[in-house]
Amino acid sequence: MKAAERIIVALDTPDPARAREIVESLAPDYAHFKTGLEFFCSGGPRAVSDLQSSGANLFLDLKLHDIPNTVRGAARALASLDVWMTNLHASGGAEMMRAAREELPDALLIAVTVLTSFDEDTFRGHIGTDSSVEDTVRRWALASREAGLDGVVCSPQEIRVVREEVGRDFLIVTPGIRPAWAARGDQRRVTTPAEALELGADYLVIGRPITAAPDPREAAQRIAMEIEQAEGSELT
Repeated sequence: MKAAERIIVALDTPDPARAREIVESLAPDYAHFKTGLEFFCSGGPRAVSDLQSSGANLFLDLKLHDIPNTVRGAARALASLDVWMTNLHASGGAEMMRAAREELPDALLIAVTVLTSFDEDTFRGHIGTDSSVEDTVRRWALASREAGLDGVVCSPQEIRVVREEVGRDFLIVTPGIRPAWAARGDQRRVTTPAEALELGADYLVIGRPITAAPDPREAAQRIAMEIEQAEGSELT
């Protein structure tokens, strides 16, 4: 995989016009983009299709989480959008994940484990569990693979344990990526692109270091160069 292909640009805006502007400034060299719940609630399926027509391979980050029949219906509706990747919460359970998989046979379907906004203390306190973040991520990654999903979302701190648990042929999508020259923002479990790749990540979700830069293309190129240097891949 080329360095540029490992980058998923998080658009992080509810404004379809702004999202399209970012996509057009980066595509086709950087073609993987993520947009989420706020964007989808604001613009709906039409805004998703508009981004795809602008050159985006879209990761639609809706984090589906409900009873299995409800998630099945939502996944059936999403199938018509023909997105590149979408996700659900692993905590919804195996039956829920299998229901979504059956309705989305062609999209990359991945499971969210523990959100990167949690650190160890806040996770245990909020969830009310004695299980550590690492143990929880390990169990949910294994359950996701057994349910037929393509991969998981986990923080950089859990990449190694997920790789050990599920092997090489299971995607790891990693948010919380911050180049050394970028601010941490509101994510607590973060690391650099080179560190995440060394641990075994496949795709790196990177938002504000690119989208808030004065020149998003130059920022993306700078990150791709870091990736290239880390793994010796061919820079797009």
